[in-house]
Amino acid sequence: MLSLLDLRARIAAGTLTPAGAIDLCREAIANRDPAIGAFVAIDQNPVIPQDGPLAGIAVGIKDIIDTATLPTQMGAAIYEGWQPRADAAIVSRLKERGAVALAKTTTTAFASSDPTTTRNPHDPGHTPGGSSAGSAAAVGAGMLPLALGTQTAGSVIRPASFCGCAAIKPSFRLIPTVGVKTWSWALDTVGLFAASVPDLAYALAAITGRDGIEGEETSSPRIAVVRQDFAGAPEAAADAALATARAAAEKAGAQVFDLSLPQELVTAWERHGALQDFEARQALGFEVTHHRDALPPEVRRNLEAGDAVAPATYDDARRHAHRARRVLKDLFGGFDAILTFSAPGPAPATLVSTGNPRFNRLWTLMGVPCVNVPVPGDGLPVGVQVVGRFGGDGQALAVARLIEGALRG
Repeated sequence: MLSLLDLRARIAAGTLTPAGAIDLCREAIANRDPAIGAFVAIDQNPVIPQDGPLAGIAVGIKDIIDTATLPTQMGAAIYEGWQPRADAAIVSRLKERGAVALAKTTTTAFASSDPTTTRNPHDPGHTPGGSSAGSAAAVGAGMLPLALGTQTAGSVIRPASFCGCAAIKPSFRLIPTVGVKTWSWALDTVGLFAASVPDLAYALAAITGRDGIEGEETSSPRIAVVRQDFAGAPEAAADAALATARAAAEKAGAQVFDLSLPQELVTAWERHGALQDFEARQALGFEVTHHRDALPPEVRRNLEAGDAVAPATYDDARRHAHRARRVLKDLFGGFDAILTFSAPGPAPATLVSTGNPRFNRLWTLMGVPCVNVPVPGDGLPVGVQVVGRFGGDGQALAVARLIEGALRG
């Protein structure tokens, strides 16, 4: 994979120019993307800043995020050729920090569940996950050092696990969603994909202006292993990855123990779908009214499910989510991070499904930071998920960095 930190170090040393770093990505895309299909548009003549903490860093932008120089088609035929007049807030911020918004990456329609044609970079017969399919595949294949995704259920962490790259879904609203197509305003979160946890930490610090995110360290964190039994049993490969990551954390000096979550969090997990569907039906009101028959089948199914959610059910889901967040905040008084599954297992051998987000839903609903850490092994990639307290993105990244370092030996 292309390391953001390696590119930045070479640029700082004068052995690589920002334009040269962008050319490396162009070459990688030309070599690998014909077999993967991670991109829907590429800027052939981008402005390449010479200065800034992200100068020379090419970024893939998920195709539900507005870009003024590239179309934003949202994975949907009804928006084919749609060209926004302005960048989304996060794209503007990336450019201010020196990055190049080089390409738009594939997304399932409206970041829902209808699969893209993108293939897993480790095996073309397997899904890359979704909805941030192209972003995860582009980074996992070594075509880009950084990409943007979004997560409403599990659309950052799960595809990162399937494609073997690091990723973070930050604390809710740490990265602005202005200019991002809404599915659920209470859940949608912009996240990052990169080659490693240190790359993520550097990028998130540069984007948000919070240097402490990158610099936070931990030597003997208290880590609670949560199996999320309420979400169903994992596959053997995911179970093995969690055990490997646990052993690595203990070897690195972490205090590790098992934890069963209180019922309030289980109840909140059960209500995630009602909240998501209710909001999606309103967020896509225009598309339902004017283009219902042109919507892909999974989008239609989800929006019809939203029609069936009564306002009282939605209000009940919001109340339970609020209570669960308070319970989780108190729980974090006893530990520094949670270690759990990123996905049920490796990427399924199918291109008609993006996999199941059941191990991600609760943490998205709680608005807390989540980091995927790839676990080395034979076969298709499998990751583990480090979950931090709300606003504790630096600490979550520090724990993830500790585990990643121990896994790499």
